[in-house]
Amino acid sequence: MTRKLLTGNGAAAWGARLALTDYIPAFPITPQTEIIEDLSIWIDKGEMDARMVTLESEHSMITAAGSAASSGVRVFTATSSQGLLHGMEMVYTVAGWRTPFVMINVSRGMSSPITLESDHNDIMAARDSGFLQIHCATCQEITDSVLMAYRLAEHKEIRVPAIVNLDGFYLSFTREPVDLPDAEKAAAFVGEFDPENLQFKGSAPLSQAMAVLGGGPYSYFRYEAHLAVQHALSVYDEIADEFADTFGRRYDIIDNYQMDDAEYVFVMLGSFATKAHNAVDSLRKAGWKVGLARLRIFRPFPKEKIRQLLKGRRAVAVIDQNISMGMGGVLHSEFATALYGMKDAPAVLASFIGGLGGRDISQQEFFEMINEIKQASDKGESLEPRLLYTENELTEIRKLQAIAHAEHEEIHQQRDG
Repeated sequence: MTRKLLTGNGAAAWGARLALTDYIPAFPITPQTEIIEDLSIWIDKGEMDARMVTLESEHSMITAAGSAASSGVRVFTATSSQGLLHGMEMVYTVAGWRTPFVMINVSRGMSSPITLESDHNDIMAARDSGFLQIHCATCQEITDSVLMAYRLAEHKEIRVPAIVNLDGFYLSFTREPVDLPDAEKAAAFVGEFDPENLQFKGSAPLSQAMAVLGGGPYSYFRYEAHLAVQHALSVYDEIADEFADTFGRRYDIIDNYQMDDAEYVFVMLGSFATKAHNAVDSLRKAGWKVGLARLRIFRPFPKEKIRQLLKGRRAVAVIDQNISMGMGGVLHSEFATALYGMKDAPAVLASFIGGLGGRDISQQEFFEMINEIKQASDKGESLEPRLLYTENELTEIRKLQAIAHAEHEEIHQQRDG
């Protein structure tokens, strides 16, 4: 084991290197470019035995990834934000091909308006594609999750691609100490990719295509893929046990913090959960029974584990770093579906939307969220979804709106005059 000070991007690149990736189709986009830069340097120096090809777009990149995996090689790639959406046609397509490979997504807010900062609307757009989704909160977790993702995606009863997600800037360019697994142990853990029937040779051409299908056969194929993704939950538990035995670090499907006696619970994804850790510690010192549940696996959605975990809690604050226009937070909607009709479900399941475009969520806001769900629980009331903003921020926004309105009126007056 070697300890290195790595960015999240560097940790992702090391995961691909330790997994003995064979082929890396790539296209640069901020903030994931450092990943493919590191990999290209190692390949040029002869430190990594792999082939990297720069494609003309993310659409081509994901096509190449699925095609290469279909030929029986281990594939790694990475993207972010607009890039993920540019390749979205092929995200769905290669998942339907049942080709196992790992793709990093470095989350960044979606246009318009444009931003370089992080939120989760890009990764949520791939929610229904058939890709597995693992969400990371630390640089250490990124390296380890890449190794585990290959085991999961390549499992003979799953065979679908996997996304390992990390937050742009907050994690991609944050340096943290990372304990890199011994290369031989990592290779032994991941194992060799057994493509079974996933192979293609120029000397023995065999089409793996299929005709256009009608509703019956199409439904069958889609349902089989759905069952395979669901099966990843039980397989993941087995892989997590083996990883803990081998490397001494355990990664459960849901990362629980101070949950044993918690009456009030934060629910989150990603690196901002580390802020919630600190808030939980402070609230515990003040005598509040508060806990944190961070989902590591978002697809497949761990419905039964969520129901078991939240049974009997007084109130839950679901914090989404995304917004589904016309609906609200995606994570909150999924939790509401999971808990619907459950006996002893939390009386309050509140939705808070924050962290959009990289906006910080302060400790004070975590305190206020707990206070609000406690009051709602005490009164037997529900809470309307809320966008997190401080009074000062709202004041500044309203000033900008007033200025924009005044300029708009002036333009109209000049034109009419």
